[in-house]
Parts: sequence; C-alpha cells; structure tokens
Amino acid sequence: MPDRGGGPSGPRIRVGRPSRRVRTLLMTLGVLAVLAMLFVMFSGFWTDWLWYRSVHYSSVFTTTLWTKIGLFFAFGAVMAVAVGVNIWLAHRLRPPLSAMSMEQQSLDRYRMGIAPFKKWALIAITAVIGLIAGASASGEWRTWLQWVNGVPFGQKDPQFGMDVAFYAFDLPWYRFLLSFGFACAVLCLVAAALTHYLYGGLRVTSPGSRATAAATGHLSVLLGIFVSLKAIAYWLDRYGLAVKSTGLKSADNWAGMRYVDAHAYLPAKTILFFIAAICAVLFFATLWRRTWQLPVIGFGLMVLSAILIGGLYPAIVQKFQVQPNEASKEAPYIKRNIKATRDAYDIRDSEVMPYKGDYKPAGKEDSRRLRDDADTTASMRLLDPNVVSPAFQQQQQVRAYYQFPSTLDVDRYKDKGGAEQDTVIGLRELNIAGIPDHNWINDHFKYTHGYGAVSAKGTETADGGGPKYSESDLPTKGQLVGPYQQRVYYGEKTSQYSIVGGPQKELDYSDDSGEKSYRYTGKSGVNLSNPINRAAYAVAFGEPQILYSGAIGDGSRILYNRTPKERVEAVAPWLTIDGDAYPAVIKGRIQWIVDAYTTSNGYPYASRTTLGDTTADSLTDGQRAVVAQQNQVNYIRNSVKATVDAYDGSVKLYQWDEKDPVLKTWMKSFPGTVKKKADISPQLKEHLRYPQDLFKVQRQLLTTYHVTEPGTFYSGSERWQVPSDPTTKSGNAVPPYYLSMKMPDQKDQAFSLTTTFTPNKKDNLGAFMAVDANAMSPDYGRIRLLKLPAQTPVPGPQLAQSKFNSDPTIANELNILKRGDSEIEYGNLLTVPLDGGLLYVEPVYLRGAGTNYPLLKKVLVSYGDNKPVLEDSLEDALDVVFGKKAPSTGTKPPGGETGQQPPANQTVQQALSDAEKAYEDGEKALERKDLAGYDAAKKRLKAALDRAAKASEEAKSAGKGNKSGG
Repeated sequence: MPDRGGGPSGPRIRVGRPSRRVRTLLMTLGVLAVLAMLFVMFSGFWTDWLWYRSVHYSSVFTTTLWTKIGLFFAFGAVMAVAVGVNIWLAHRLRPPLSAMSMEQQSLDRYRMGIAPFKKWALIAITAVIGLIAGASASGEWRTWLQWVNGVPFGQKDPQFGMDVAFYAFDLPWYRFLLSFGFACAVLCLVAAALTHYLYGGLRVTSPGSRATAAATGHLSVLLGIFVSLKAIAYWLDRYGLAVKSTGLKSADNWAGMRYVDAHAYLPAKTILFFIAAICAVLFFATLWRRTWQLPVIGFGLMVLSAILIGGLYPAIVQKFQVQPNEASKEAPYIKRNIKATRDAYDIRDSEVMPYKGDYKPAGKEDSRRLRDDADTTASMRLLDPNVVSPAFQQQQQVRAYYQFPSTLDVDRYKDKGGAEQDTVIGLRELNIAGIPDHNWINDHFKYTHGYGAVSAKGTETADGGGPKYSESDLPTKGQLVGPYQQRVYYGEKTSQYSIVGGPQKELDYSDDSGEKSYRYTGKSGVNLSNPINRAAYAVAFGEPQILYSGAIGDGSRILYNRTPKERVEAVAPWLTIDGDAYPAVIKGRIQWIVDAYTTSNGYPYASRTTLGDTTADSLTDGQRAVVAQQNQVNYIRNSVKATVDAYDGSVKLYQWDEKDPVLKTWMKSFPGTVKKKADISPQLKEHLRYPQDLFKVQRQLLTTYHVTEPGTFYSGSERWQVPSDPTTKSGNAVPPYYLSMKMPDQKDQAFSLTTTFTPNKKDNLGAFMAVDANAMSPDYGRIRLLKLPAQTPVPGPQLAQSKFNSDPTIANELNILKRGDSEIEYGNLLTVPLDGGLLYVEPVYLRGAGTNYPLLKKVLVSYGDNKPVLEDSLEDALDVVFGKKAPSTGTKPPGGETGQQPPANQTVQQALSDAEKAYEDGEKALERKDLAGYDAAKKRLKAALDRAAKASEEAKSAGKGNKSGG
C-alpha cells in the first residue's frame, strides 16, 4: 500500500511501481502487438509474392520491389544525411554564449531541455525526413526504369534536335531529381536556420549583428545551392517548352512551342539561366566576403528579371507581334504540332478520300444494281450486342447463379463451309448474387465457376426475332467451335475469391438428372496446404475461417484477382489496359483477349488527350469500363495483345507493335515477360481485332487532325465532331461498331471498325471512318476516311433517325407495334457507304408485355433521298427501298404468324391440325429450355384454337342458312 501522510498541502498519495507480474504481462502484450503488426505487414507482402509466383511472373514482383527499395534507401539516405549534416554543422558553428540577451535567455530553456537528447533528436528528425523522402522517391520507379532502359525513338524534335526519347524518358527523371534537390535544399536551409537561431548564430531581436560570420557563410552556401538548382530549372524549362500544353483556339489540348515560346520564352529562359548562375556564384562568394549585400542584390535582380523577361516581355510579343497576324506567325509551329500529333497517335497514314454521299439512282436498272450491291457491300449485323444481352440472359442463363455481361462481344467464327461470319458471343459467368443460400461455403467453395460460351449469328435471327444460336444450352452444344473446356473460373464478372481443389467438392452444373459435382484440376491459384500460407491469407482477406476450416486440405488452392483486366494489370503494371476484354474459343480453351497500350505524356509537340474522356460513349455508362480514367497522354500504341485462360487463369503477353520504343524500353526493364509476335498462334491471330478504345482516341484526334494544312487547321473551318448516339437519350457519343464491309477502294468485305463524323455543331454527315480490324489482313490498322462535300448536306445519324421517326407510315406502324405495354428499342444504327451514297440500317426490337427481353421485329432502311422503309426483314427492306418490290400494306402484330388472318377457306380440321403442331413445338421448346420458342408456340396455339372456334361458328351459321333456304 502506498504511504499516506499529512502536510501543509493536505494528504499525499504515493503510487508504487507496478508489480513484476504486471510488468511482464504488459511487456508480453506489447511484444505480441508488435508481432501482430509485423505479421499483418508480412501477410500482404507474402501473399503478393505467392500470387506472382503462381502466375509465373515473379520477376515483375522482384524487379518492382528491388527498384522501389533501392530508390527508397538511396534518396532517403541522401535526404537524411543532407539534413543531418547541416543540423550538425550549424550546431558545430554555434557561437560562445557569453553576454546573454533577453532573446537568448528565453531560448536557453529550450537548449537546456533538449541538451540530454540532442543525439536522439537528431536521429529522429533525420529518420522521419528520410522515410518521407524515400517513400516519395520509391513512387518514381517507372520513371527510373524508363530512364535507365530508354530506347531511342529515331525521331528528333525540330527545335533542339533531341531524340524524342529525351523528352519521354530522360526529361521526367531530370525533373524529379530537380524537384528532389529543391526539397532537399529547402529542408536543409530551414533546419540549419532553426539550429543557428536556437544556438545564437542568428538573432532576430537582439541588438548588433543579426548573424555570425559562420552562420552567414553556412546559409549562403545553402542559398547558393538553391539558386544553382533554379538555374538548372531554367535550362530544363527550355526543353520543357516542346512538351508544354498551351491553348490554341482550333485545338484545346494543343501542345508544343508556339511563336511566342520560340521568340520570347526560349531566349528569356536562357538569359535567366545565366543570371541565376551569376547570382549563385555571388552567394558562394559570401564565404570570403562575409556579407550578403551583393547576393541579395543579385537575387533581387533575378526576381525582377523573371518578372520582366520571363513574364512581361512574352506578353508584349504576343500582344503586338503575334495577335495582329497570328495565323501567319503560328503556321510553322502548327505544322510541327500536326506532324507530331499524327505520328504520336499513329494516324499519320490515315487516308482522306472525297465521297459524294448523295448518289441518286438513274432508273430501274440502276436501282436493281444498287440492290444487288447492297448484299455484297456489307454483312449487316442486325443482332446488336448492346441490346440482346437480356435475350441471352432469359434463354440461356438456365440458373440464377449464372449471368451474361450487359454488353456482349462481336467476334468472327467460321461456319461448316469455312465462311467467316460475324458472331455475337458471351460467357455464362458465375453470378454470386444468384446463389440460393448465402454462406461462406457456398460463396467460396461450392459455387466457383461459370459454364460455357453462348454465341449467335450476327446477321440472322430465329423465328420470333430472338437470337439464332450457334452455341447454346448447358453444357453448350453447337457446330461452331467444337469441343472445348467450358468451365469459366476467370471472367469479367468474377470478382470474389474461391477455394478449389480440396476436400470440398464444387457444383459443376445442373441438368434434368440433378447437380453435377467437380473438383478443380488446374494449376492456378496459391496452394493452401501450408499453414503459413493459410494464416497469411486469413489475415490478408480478413477471413479467419481460412486458418481453421475443415473444408481446406490437401490440394486446396485459392483463386483471386480473377478478372482479365486485374490479372494483366498486375503482371504488367506499366501497361494501360483496354476497357473491354472479349472471349474467344481457341484450341479447345476459352481465352480472354485483352488489348493493352503503351503510353507516354512526353512526346514533343503532340497534343494531349484525357483517356477517360476520349473513350467514353453511350455504352460506358454502367455497361463497359472506361480505360485509364483521367490519364493524360500524348502518345499511345496498342503494343501488347494479352490472353487470360478462363480455366487456369494463365496470362500471356505478346508483342504486337514491334517498332514501339516504349514497349522495347519496358521489355528491357522486365526481360522475359513479353513473348515475341512470332509466338502468336494462327488460331489466336484469327480472333485478334483492332481495339475500340484506341479507335475512339484516334477518331477524337481526327476530328481536328484530319487537316494537314496549317491555315485551315488554324481557322477551324474543317473541324468535325463525334455525333451523339441517336438510339439513346443519354446525349453521349455514338459508339463505334464492328462490321464486315468494304470501302469504295476495296474489292471484298473486311472485318472493320466504323464510325461517323458530323461538321462542328451540325447534324449533317461530315465523314465516315473505317479501320481494317482483322489482324490476319495485310491492311490491318489502315484508316480510311470518306470526306463528304460541305456544299451537299447528307443526313448524319441524328437526322437519319429523325427521318425514320417523322415518316408517317413508319410512325403509324411503330405505334401499332407498341400497343398495350410493349416497348420499342432501337439497335445499332449502321452506316454503310454504297455506290456513292450512304445506306442506313437500324434493327427495331420489341419488348412485349410480360417479356423480359427484346425481340427483333422490324428493320429500318434509308438510302439517300429514297423514302425510308420499315419491313419485317432486311431483305424485304432493301427490296422496297430500291424499288424491287412494293412496301407491305400494314404491320403484322408481333410474333410472326400470330397475327396473320387465316385464308377464307380455312376449315376446322386445318385449324386443329395447326393447334396440334403448335402444342408439339411448344413441348419440344420446353425440353430445350427455349423460353422464346415456347412463348411463340403458345401464341400460335391460341391463334389456331381461335381460328378453329371461328371456323366452327361460320360452319354452324352456314348450316342454319342452308336449312332456312331449303
């Protein structure tokens, strides 16, 4: 018990030391807390290492890790040593404390307080500063690797004659070193000044000299270093003018030198460099002169020069030399910008061809020729992958724990005859939200994978307007791809982790005979048989069950990072990943194909673009991802094609652009991670295509940079814009469409990616753009632009849609379709150049009352000044629009034959026969789980029974009439 006593101030309580047992307990708890924190840190590191080793990209992990560690310790040590030495030196140069002023007496308390801890205080301050500096430097690992491994571009900028690699790889590193040097100089200056002040070397309120000679010399040297760095900054700023973003009224993101940069800012930066260098020498000279008079004057002159030479003079040049004749003055620099931008975005070879766009048939023979040409010019893809996903979901989902993406993909497959056809494809992926009973075992052990690829012909539909499947059912069957591994363990919708291969069996799929079980046999994922691994993942995932669950045993493997985008980003963190991976069945395996880009923000004179804004369109609003969000770049190449196996998750990177210096630089940094282009198999190459995101970036640049003449570029009179999507009310840009078609200079159809342009702030058509998207084609990547004459307005997508909607006949027929609670949905509005004119084709889908998916019911077609038509099929619509046949005299109700009136001689027996056939068809459709077919058969059955009843009544009435007549 503590002693208690009395005194003048009352009773005192003396608290004794904790007992030995309590001290031991506290120490044990402290040690355990430290060990727990260390294990948490270890778990993150260890699980990352295990994952990279499991995908055979451990070199990426180690190269990145050692680079970060090296930069952390190198720059952290430099910063810590620099600050520590300056604090030590300021302390060493402290004056003797004899006559104490009031200022020094007040500081004496602080000196006495830290005197016993000076060494530890110095270590603590330098350690904290070093940690912060090291952490900041480790984030520059990409900049360091590019500087060390940079490969020349083989192109020089027109102003300084430096290789583009200097701006892309060297200048960013030099700028980082400069910013680090500034930070180091400022921290050293502040630390030294505070130390000098604390120990009397600097005085603020004391009479006499404000600084000792030693303090003056020390701080002057630090100020001289700072001004020297400023001189270097002025010199680097000269080169920075070539990559500086500036404004030009005809190009918002215009970059590179302009007239005022070359004739005002460039000489100003050079003059300021020499002034700063002289000012730095004056600061260093203070070591001998022991006065700040000349350095302060020099520094003041430098600041004044920066204002007058670096700010005022360029403004005068811009106002009085450039603005009166800006187009002429800027012409040479605009020309540089146009060439650099077209090179940097790989649009320099885009061909602009004049196209009339308003061809009018001369007579019947001409119309028949156009009708025949319409069949060979393009394979009209009526099945819109952005609309038919609900049909896949309704007809092919089979179980609630499966799902299809909201936007399906377009690919090419060969039919039995070897002919290539556009195909809409989607994978039946796992839907964790559809699991009937949620618990840890079900979510992570039993329901682990999706099953099968479902595909449909892009140019045809089944009876009733649904997709005409070429691969369907569960397990999938068809003649398009042959036998293949159908299990989908890795997919765009598969975001949760699964533990497979152990004692707990998985649900494979269900059919009429019941559930089928399965045990994973792939080598993907990380083995959990090791207790350390289990403990690490239990901590990393916050799932303690992983550590002790009996469902985990020999052979158990944990699968995570399961989306194709995540896996490619992880193994190649230096790549920018396309927003849309797509599946293809290749050599009996489902492979996700991922397009990846190398980018740079340091291409001289090339205009910048923000990838997130440029790649956004009407489909990126909740349907497909946007690439790279707010990344600003001014150089991009689709240099890598990557694949991710849907079963075992294996990732392969293939070099696609063999000339790209940025990719070569990264291949030097991470040797062995990217396979050569020659390693791409012919079967894989058949499914490679031109990526949409790159195409969208290029089309945005081509709205301005299709012009190559500086005067026209400056005026902006030829500027285009990407039209908004007329099939939606979002107001966002129309997405590009994959379509097999031929341009006017092509003999055969080619798988292409297409888009349209309208003149700036107008709705008539300005141009049509197509790029050869077939990787097997020698013309792959060739961009063709058909430029329409400005004096002959041709309707653009918005006007074409308005033309459809405002036609009285079409509007009436669509209103008939929409009776009741039915809804109309428009598919992709396809634009096809045809014999000097433009053909617009748009599928019309109907979502009937009680139907959860749209069915193709009509096709809209328009050509030139011809009256737009709405028919049941594309063939009929083309026949009508080109005058081969007369338009239909009315719109049939949805359901094909459902609304057809029976012939006058229809008998009861015929109607009952039709009813029996419809019933049999419905039963067969139900067995196939074809809900659309079953629904159509039910309607046919009802219609047949109604006809039978009507025929029976007519027969009775006829019989009564005969009796009366008799």
